[in-house]
Amino acid sequence: MDAKRILFITQEITPYLPESELSIIGRNLPQGIQERGREIRTFMPKFGNINERRNQLHEVIRLSGMNLIIDDTDHPLIIKVASIQSARMQVYFIDNEDFFQRKGSLRNERGKEYEDNDERSIFYIRGVLETIKKLRWIPDLIHCHGWFSALTSLYLKRMYADDPCFKDTKIVYSIYADDFNEPLRGAIVEKLIMDGAKEADMKELRTDTSFTSLTMLAINFSDGVIQGSETIRPEITDYISSLADKPFLPYQPQDTYINSINNFYDSILNSK
Repeated sequence: MDAKRILFITQEITPYLPESELSIIGRNLPQGIQERGREIRTFMPKFGNINERRNQLHEVIRLSGMNLIIDDTDHPLIIKVASIQSARMQVYFIDNEDFFQRKGSLRNERGKEYEDNDERSIFYIRGVLETIKKLRWIPDLIHCHGWFSALTSLYLKRMYADDPCFKDTKIVYSIYADDFNEPLRGAIVEKLIMDGAKEADMKELRTDTSFTSLTMLAINFSDGVIQGSETIRPEITDYISSLADKPFLPYQPQDTYINSINNFYDSILNSK
């Protein structure tokens, strides 16, 4: 049997960003899954606080050059790559001068979240999916980490629903305590509808663009959900509990989570 292909879409990976719960899992989980016989690809945003020279990032010319239109504006897509030699793992970076050439990742130097994080997230997700198509590497399962990747399930199941590259791809979303304080701009709803979302899909975001509503949207369109942090918002836990048929993996301790997630992938891949 061919090795299953797992695509990781995350917002943080160490050593490119400082160590955090998300960045450590972003670094170790793909390696562990690869060591268990899967094929993997890993993507993250090329935030402006990533040192390109020290981490030896270089542009992949054959993958760059596409323009993505967001809110009637063209944004050039730049793809970069680096290697984590000890893990025998490549990391692809989504870059764009308008969205990612800043001193911070999701917040500025004063700790305030960037106002256009909604468009930055949309660009990142679309950039990953378009790059995967260009690579002709079609994943059996996509695993998303962090709220910056939350809209991936909507795009996969709605905007890319008729794309033959992704017709059989499953998607899993890990929920972390990576909250944001300021709600996303309300205009995100119209941008998503312009991209192909339906009005009914926007039930949560139409009235509330908070972290909780965004997470609920991600859960709705995912084939499986994982609790990545030991503690997440209780309203999100309650929402997951209300969805009796949604496959769910509770929080797993550090010494067992890779095996548990690998087994969870199998349960999702084998489901109808």
